[in-house]
Amino acid sequence: MRDCIFCKIINGEIPAKKVFEDDRVVVIEDISPAAPVHLLIIPRKHFVNALDMLPTDCELVGHVFQVAAAIAREKGFAEKGFRVVNNNNAGAGQSVFHIHFHLLAGRDFIWPPG
Repeated sequence: MRDCIFCKIINGEIPAKKVFEDDRVVVIEDISPAAPVHLLIIPRKHFVNALDMLPTDCELVGHVFQVAAAIAREKGFAEKGFRVVNNNNAGAGQSVFHIHFHLLAGRDFIWPPG
């Protein structure tokens, strides 16, 4: 997508602090963190959100969670706990309309989330 900020980050057109990348996802630091650790796991494939997922995207989303777990272990917050969040549409807080997942850690979280 030409106007998508995440596509531009993935393509190297906009700089970002990358934490991890492979052939399916790019992980960057969030520029407005909501926790001491706030990373965005962004699939390279552009689609808006879970409402646009195809059956063939299930493996990709599973990979997102594997990457989240690997980062949590590597950075030492797996045992303390972490949260993976995906917002779908503006009413749920989605502000960039390229599917992405927030990996949050480093503080206690409440339930239900706000």
